[in-house]
Formats: sequence, C-alpha cells, structure tokens
Amino acid sequence: MKAKMGDRLIEEGTRVGDHRRIGVIIEVRRDDGTPPYVVRWLDTGHEALVFPGPDARIEAEGASERSG
Repeated sequence: MKAKMGDRLIEEGTRVGDHRRIGVIIEVRRDDGTPPYVVRWLDTGHEALVFPGPDARIEAEGASERSG
C-alpha cells in the first residue's frame, strides 16, 4: 500500500455493526509512501497515526471527482 498527502484512506467494517470510515491522509511518514499515515477522520475530525489493515484501501486524491 502506498499513498500521498491528500489521498483518502477507506477502512471497511469487518464485523456486524461496524461502519466504513473515511479519512484524509495529512502526513506520510516514509519517503516511499508506505504506512504509517497520519489521518484526519472525516466523521469525527480526529487525527490519528494509522497502520492500515487488510480491510483498508487508498483512494487517490480527486479520484471520486474524476469518476463522477
């Protein structure tokens, strides 16, 4: 997994009752774009250091606008 600042991190819920979380990557700590990332979650505004799991994916910045 590789990302850059401004990309979105999307984590799918893996258990019943979990919901999808979407966050904006505000900091990439490694030069090669691999985790961990500092993410600002859109639902809460909380910022956290995230090591994405297998239920996560990256959406490039502006991808949803280009596909719509």
